[in-house]
Amino acid sequence: MPKPTVAIVGRPNVGKSTLFNKLSGERISIVEDTPGVTRDRIYNEIEWSGREMLLVDTGGIEPKTNDEMLKYMRLQANIAIETADVVIFMTDVRTGLTADDRDIARMLLKAKKKTVLCVNKVDSVGALPSEFYEFYELGFIGEPIAVSSTHGTGTGDLLDEVVSLLPEADADETEDDRVKVAVIGKPNAGKSSIINRILGEERLIVSNVPGTTRDAVNTLLDNEYGKYVFIDTAGIRKKARVDDRIEKYSVLRAKMSVEKADVCVLMIDAEKGITDQDEHIAGLAHESGKPSVIVVNKWDLIEKDDNTAREFTDKIRVALSYMSYAPILFVSAKTGQRTEKLFEFINYVYEQSNLRISTGMLNDVLNDALTKVQPPSDKGRRLKIYYMTQIQVAPPTFVIFCNERELFHFSYQRYIENQLRTVFGFNGTPIKIIIRQKGDDPV
Repeated sequence: MPKPTVAIVGRPNVGKSTLFNKLSGERISIVEDTPGVTRDRIYNEIEWSGREMLLVDTGGIEPKTNDEMLKYMRLQANIAIETADVVIFMTDVRTGLTADDRDIARMLLKAKKKTVLCVNKVDSVGALPSEFYEFYELGFIGEPIAVSSTHGTGTGDLLDEVVSLLPEADADETEDDRVKVAVIGKPNAGKSSIINRILGEERLIVSNVPGTTRDAVNTLLDNEYGKYVFIDTAGIRKKARVDDRIEKYSVLRAKMSVEKADVCVLMIDAEKGITDQDEHIAGLAHESGKPSVIVVNKWDLIEKDDNTAREFTDKIRVALSYMSYAPILFVSAKTGQRTEKLFEFINYVYEQSNLRISTGMLNDVLNDALTKVQPPSDKGRRLKIYYMTQIQVAPPTFVIFCNERELFHFSYQRYIENQLRTVFGFNGTPIKIIIRQKGDDPV
């Protein structure tokens, strides 16, 4: 069974992201004084009193607005409310009860969601301010919980109340084995659009304005192909354009998402072609040892002939020569063209990244390779290779023992890697080779 979901909702700037970070025990949501900074939903797993749950941070709800971005944020919050088992409705004692608070309360009561009313910014210990008692008017069952999301006071009482409202845990419940997929790419390449397409709902904000997705947004998905967590990362910009604090947080978070992912999906804009920025972003996945799928989006907008796909593939292979192992998929997130095949590609590269080869089979391949191409020599000294073993997966990592590490030229390492790929595949994943010589510490 999936973990129960707890969504934090409320109007802008009442401290939702600060509370989310406090309950999570780490800085996940972007927290700024600028209203509207948290735009999409953000998930994190937390535990309290032996109960695990998914905590969801949402953008602020403004019930009455004509602003396009605020309408999107309201839509995301509504989806979070619909999917939540319990809602934490957050208000602000300093501003007191507002008309927007009342509108949101009516929305929650109409949805018949189990709701914990949280009154934030109660920083003083002892007697509650008179404004606190205004919130009883909202009509929720149970007492409002006074908290300070900044200092953490009252958060234990808040979580106790949340746990009391969670659905009963299944005694046979087990942790889902999910493939974590980071969708990466430059701004406006279609990262959110492709996730929305495969989910079949407007889960993430889609806009032509670059930088719309600022946070890394985790979305759970179960289907006939498997169980996944899709991470829609903030579009990574060139460093010269990263000139405000919010954007810096987003770039850092995108890099962190790559580190946490099992598979990376690199989105490339077919209209703009492969760019230096794409090369930089692809390098993040490659250097982190992540299996990757290169997805060329907006393929429906390209005028084509019999050679178009092949020519575009050749350009990618030249620009991303270090990622020659990564399969390429041409899709249209807008029309859905070939998006279903993405799951097959993700599963395939994930499996390849987790291949484990016995030492006996590895050394059979190694001996054949040594016979075909003799190891290099330098000034009368010849490289002697003794044996090879695999020490880990994801990425497949091998240790080769030799007489002198300095004689093991990079070109010969690449030759050995190519032999491994020829025999065993390892398609879609980087391979790491560690060279050891006599006298090194044992593996």
